[in-house]
Amino acid sequence: MIAIDVEEENKEIVRRYRQLLRHAKPLLKENDSKLIRKAFNTALEAHSGTRRKSGEPYIFHPIAVAKICVDEIGLGTTSIISALLHDVVEDTEWTIKDIERDFGKKIARIIDGLTKISGVFEHGSSQQAENFRKMLLTLSEDVRVILVKLADRLHNMRTLDSMPVNKQYKIASETIFLYAPLAHRLGLYAIKSEMEDLYLRYTEPEVYDDIIRRIDATKETRNKFIKSFIRPIQRNLNDLNLEYIIKGRPKSIYSIWNKMKKQGIPFEEVYDLFAIRVIVDVPYENEKAACWQVYSIVTDFYKPNPDRLRDWISTPKANGYESLHTTVMAKNGQWVEVQIRARRMDDIAEKGYAAHWKYKDNESSGNSSGLEQWISKVRDMLEQNDSSALEFVDDFRGNLFNDEVFAFTPKGDLKTLPRGATALDFAFEIHTEVGAKCIGAKVNQRLVPINYALKNGDQVEILTSSKQKPNDDWLRFVVTSKAKSKIKDELKEDKKHIADEGKEIAIRKLKHFKIDPSNEVFEKLRVYFDMPNLFDLFYKIGEGAIDNKDLRRFKDHKMDAPIKSRPNTKIPDAKTFEKELVKVKSDDVLLIGEDMDVIDYKLAKCCNPIPGDNVFGFVTVTEGIKVHRVSCPNAPELLANHGHRVVKAKWASQHQSAFLVILKIIGTDRVGLINDVTGIISDELKVNMRSMAIDTDSGIFEGEIMLYVNDTRHLDLLINKLDKVEGVVKVTRRDSQE
Repeated sequence: MIAIDVEEENKEIVRRYRQLLRHAKPLLKENDSKLIRKAFNTALEAHSGTRRKSGEPYIFHPIAVAKICVDEIGLGTTSIISALLHDVVEDTEWTIKDIERDFGKKIARIIDGLTKISGVFEHGSSQQAENFRKMLLTLSEDVRVILVKLADRLHNMRTLDSMPVNKQYKIASETIFLYAPLAHRLGLYAIKSEMEDLYLRYTEPEVYDDIIRRIDATKETRNKFIKSFIRPIQRNLNDLNLEYIIKGRPKSIYSIWNKMKKQGIPFEEVYDLFAIRVIVDVPYENEKAACWQVYSIVTDFYKPNPDRLRDWISTPKANGYESLHTTVMAKNGQWVEVQIRARRMDDIAEKGYAAHWKYKDNESSGNSSGLEQWISKVRDMLEQNDSSALEFVDDFRGNLFNDEVFAFTPKGDLKTLPRGATALDFAFEIHTEVGAKCIGAKVNQRLVPINYALKNGDQVEILTSSKQKPNDDWLRFVVTSKAKSKIKDELKEDKKHIADEGKEIAIRKLKHFKIDPSNEVFEKLRVYFDMPNLFDLFYKIGEGAIDNKDLRRFKDHKMDAPIKSRPNTKIPDAKTFEKELVKVKSDDVLLIGEDMDVIDYKLAKCCNPIPGDNVFGFVTVTEGIKVHRVSCPNAPELLANHGHRVVKAKWASQHQSAFLVILKIIGTDRVGLINDVTGIISDELKVNMRSMAIDTDSGIFEGEIMLYVNDTRHLDLLINKLDKVEGVVKVTRRDSQE
């Protein structure tokens, strides 16, 4: 038992609170500090005696969240108070009414948006998704709910050490799946990058540590290179008498890892490990000219790559991001990314939404910014969305990612849509009626179908017909939430008519069979035809998929049968499941659950885990526990939406069991190469091969080998040996058997 020095702890609480006030001072108006003190005292009293998993007093957390709101997002008094009180309703006796009484409606509304929904959730739903939707619904009233939530999530990620491993996976996956993209969309690049790095630290600790080690090892050489690279630029900028800062910004660990993974390259081949950022301090009206002036100086010394120029000054990103990016060739043959921006632009890039409002008065243009337009779109989506929480989260995520395409109407109005948007998305962007009647489009005066994917700069004229109606296929042709939601509404209306007709047919038929069409009979019908609900049953009858012969068969065979509840309608959570676990006597090597028992499981085909991989167990609806790698492509979604179904899993000391893996080999073709490869696999390492497919073209070969290994150490040894074969360029493990 650790002895707690209460007096020292109280001093530390006061010290942290005063530090928060000091940092917030420039943002405070008259009486604000009194309100903040009142919120602090309320939180201190409400959380009194409560500790976090780390053993620290709970009050440390709300103070830290408030400090992130001030220092890293630039928020003011309302957000500080909300941050201090954000867990009071959820974790203590306080209610939303108490908050409203003491702090007013605005604060109460923000706290309500930050408070998780309690209670039991129905089959097929997700508590995380419901909570996320609830929080976002307040976006239509106050964007600060989201900003305080991001600060809360960032602090939780920074203090994840004290949580058990399965909770770390769940919280980290939720963060990468929802909160990091949301931070990016709101222009909070520093927070987004830190969240991504922390996700990697907890899900792939060895990879994370290895990249950090390699970055540190190259730090001195990199700094020397940066100094020599910026020297001529500095000389010229000094001649112009411009106020400026130049800094070398290292790429985030997560983005380096992402590039290594996507391109299948080692750390040494990631050429853009850092970017040079030039920030000029000039009045708003001179910003654009000054940035292009700097661009001209940079390209006087270094040759630019014409395909890598990104002008987000003339056309800012939808989240308000403005900057000029170019990639240039240094004297040593290395590509270097240079970012050029004004101080205002840099502030917005670092602090996002809050900084955007701070500078709003400078902008002479009466048009709303891209960020405001995006928030307005989200509000529309929230108002019209009646889909399930999981569908909603899926739609919302589709609108978070920053790749965009810019297209124009025939009159020259600019429309910004997500990359991958089609002519049909464009039609719904103009108006719901235009979308619903769309039969095609003219793009740059050329006829195209409704599923044509838009390209930057396309000029689009939508063609309509009064006879056109949306159909199910349309959902495959659109990517925007607005289009999806409107198509679903139209289809739902049609389906409702068909289901109503189906119900009438069912009632008529049952009466014809001399059966009373009661609710109990309808329930027997639903069970007999294995339908998830009555709406689907009536719809199937209405469209003729269940006909008179089927209904007669039901009458003859099933009317006397008792109603059986459908199997697996109640999905247990991980805790319930663990209580009812069937222990298996087996030589298997995977330990599952809090007590690390050997129980029955299946290996997920999407990632083919083998002993040595970091894994987790996932309680499925019908197939018991499935085991996934933490790095599985589906892991973030499973853990983010269904974290309550996750159980701990880890490999124990290995038995000699064989696990199937797929290796991809690329190299230059030569006589005897295949013999060398198979020799290492079969003779030297005694590995059993299942199949081998090799394809050669113009002296380059590409092959896939399916083979059995004992564990990750065995696999690593095999990959290292194959890497050394003359002519082999790259050997990688592929996730799934597809």
